[in-house]
Amino acid sequence: MTSLTQRSSGLVQRRTEASRTAADKEREVGRKEPEPRRGEESDHDDIGDSKETRLTLMEEVLLLGLKDREGYTSFWNDCISSGLRGCMLIELALRGRLQLEPCGVRRKSLLARKVLCKSDAPTGDVLLDEALKHIKETQPPETVQSWIELLSGETWNPLKLHYQLRNVRERLAKNLVEKGVLTTEKQNFLLFDMTTHPLTNNNIKQRLIKKVQEAVLDKWVNDPHRMDKRLVALIFLAHSSDVLENAFAPLLDDQYDLAMKRVRQLLELEPEAESMKANTNEMLWAVVAAFTK
Repeated sequence: MTSLTQRSSGLVQRRTEASRTAADKEREVGRKEPEPRRGEESDHDDIGDSKETRLTLMEEVLLLGLKDREGYTSFWNDCISSGLRGCMLIELALRGRLQLEPCGVRRKSLLARKVLCKSDAPTGDVLLDEALKHIKETQPPETVQSWIELLSGETWNPLKLHYQLRNVRERLAKNLVEKGVLTTEKQNFLLFDMTTHPLTNNNIKQRLIKKVQEAVLDKWVNDPHRMDKRLVALIFLAHSSDVLENAFAPLLDDQYDLAMKRVRQLLELEPEAESMKANTNEMLWAVVAAFTK
């Protein structure tokens, strides 16, 4: 009986020592890896499990807009171009590369404040780095609305046409091909041949659709500041790019009506007021303001 008690106490003692060692290691890791600042996310902070394919906001919006079999977006969609540029600004802000200028004593509106380069460290994404380079080198700085137009090539000033990011959809599609989400084919359209990118990994798109659906249905929290910033941005930008309804198409009528009702609730929010709340990202709300003004 005595020997059993001694063995048990020894086992408890070893477990206690192991627990202390693990706790010490966790504290060391915590000291080495500080949490991101308010309104920022690390470059590696992305959606879902680390084993899943990580997509940028631009890639997610494009994937929602692509026809699965045909491999191209609707010819009638003239909103996705500017929507993708808005995605770039938010993506760069979430990665800690961009910020809005201080609002000042008189508190400038979101759309009146200039976009400033906070860090010019490469992101690892060619499109994002190209946009960041333009923003960093431009003096005086431009507003969010101006950058969406300039990066889209929607300007009457010939001296600013060089800001346009060209072939954005094709370049994003190639990124998705490299990530194993899409494939590349040539299709004949009577008068011309066109490169298309049909869906090859349906699991990734279904996960994306499910995530958007759950955000406004099963996991609805009725407060954008309690939602993941990337998910909030995705819903707003997918709507601005006219591709959000593609995610709701499989829903039953009642679910669809409820989802759209909650999206309208988000769209009716006042960006100026939301940008002043705690734990917010001003760039996100500035882009929202640019599309909903």
